Amino acid sequence: MAREQYHHGNLREALIQAALVLIAERGISGFAVAELARAVGVSAAAPYRHFRDRDAVLAEVSRRGFEALEAEMRAALLSRPTDPVAALEACAQSHLAFAGREGPVYGAMFDPHFPITAHPDLARARDAALAVLRGAAQTACDRSRAARRPPARMVALHIWALTHGVATLYLGPSGAGQLPMTPADLLEAGMLVYLQSLALTD
Repeated sequence: MAREQYHHGNLREALIQAALVLIAERGISGFAVAELARAVGVSAAAPYRHFRDRDAVLAEVSRRGFEALEAEMRAALLSRPTDPVAALEACAQSHLAFAGREGPVYGAMFDPHFPITAHPDLARARDAALAVLRGAAQTACDRSRAARRPPARMVALHIWALTHGVATLYLGPSGAGQLPMTPADLLEAGMLVYLQSLALTD
């Protein structure tokens, strides 16, 4: 593609795609804006027409990741329309599957050092994804037989944390090869114990 074409609406997308390649190769700290410019064949100054700095590029990558995660969790809920607990479990498993399939992007989305609150669009996308899980938790909790249970928001956060923990464990340096269970099986077992404690399942 000629350099001139990048200045007619395609440069922003080209930079995002180049960032995804570099993140996959080196991790979220493994690239600079100048490298993105070289990757798409534009001047070092050209990317700043679309992104003020490297964090802005990562924020856009992460925002898209959370939007994709939200869509996949919604689809998982719709796949279990008559069983709220099964829908909640499917939602968590879809989150885990996304993490396994989109490891580099997932790492950017959940980088603990990234200032997510400095990027309102990213924060909204994260909150929208979590809201899907919260809605599923509310529907499931409405059928709980427990005399006392945490509010649905806390249940959603517990499951979000459990899923993220399993994903991080298997995506880490040791990887799944060092562990005796698949990530899906580990999450299923953890969800079973948790949901039983809430009297949501037998």
